[in-house]
Amino acid sequence: MALSHKLNLSSQGTSLKALFSGYLIVVAVGYLMALVQIQLTHGLADGEYGLSVDDIVYSYYGNRSNSLLENKLHGSMKPMASDEERADIITWIQQGASEEAYESNGIKQIFESRCIACHNADSGMPIPDYTEFQNIKDRALVDTGASFSSLARVSHIHLFGIAFIFMFVGLIFSLASGVPKPLKVLAISTPYAFLLIDIASWWLTKMNPNFAWLVIIAGGSMALSFAFMWVVSMYEMWILPRFGEDTRDALLDE
Repeated sequence: MALSHKLNLSSQGTSLKALFSGYLIVVAVGYLMALVQIQLTHGLADGEYGLSVDDIVYSYYGNRSNSLLENKLHGSMKPMASDEERADIITWIQQGASEEAYESNGIKQIFESRCIACHNADSGMPIPDYTEFQNIKDRALVDTGASFSSLARVSHIHLFGIAFIFMFVGLIFSLASGVPKPLKVLAISTPYAFLLIDIASWWLTKMNPNFAWLVIIAGGSMALSFAFMWVVSMYEMWILPRFGEDTRDALLDE
């Protein structure tokens, strides 16, 4: 008599469960760090903590009532300078942001003491080099949000990286035997669909701020599908076996 396959998470050996669990824990921590990074960049675009529609609009479409430098000084870069220093820079911008005033009014000294430690060519970070005055001057113009070149760069990184992460999360989750086939297919395919929608919504918001809601919806949907697959996978590996042997074959969609 042929033995049952028992191809499911519950029936795997401890070594394989440890491998799967280690991966799931690390990517979960990585996901949390990504949320922190979003909060510290996009989430402060309007000068307040917490991701809002305005944050998305300012990040991709821009806050076109001010320059990029002003918006950064009111937002994510606010803690990096004193109120007086920020006021001096904003006044300089509003007076035309001339190189002569930059040199003579103490603005250069503020940038050297507060900004250039990170904003330099050797930092290795994807931020402008403020050792060159022209880079500062360019950001004293009206804030039109993310550039098309930066959107292209970030888009291809996210498409490759996040798709790769969800491939392995989905592969582990596909061995869950207690999830109905329609729900399993939906959970596995949802991140890919909303990843494409998320990337597309960046470009759409760049052209029209009304699409900012779509960025939040797509990102939230990816997070929910990730959380669902993560919880189910961990449950079937470590908790379900306590209730008895699972003889179902997950890949046969029983």
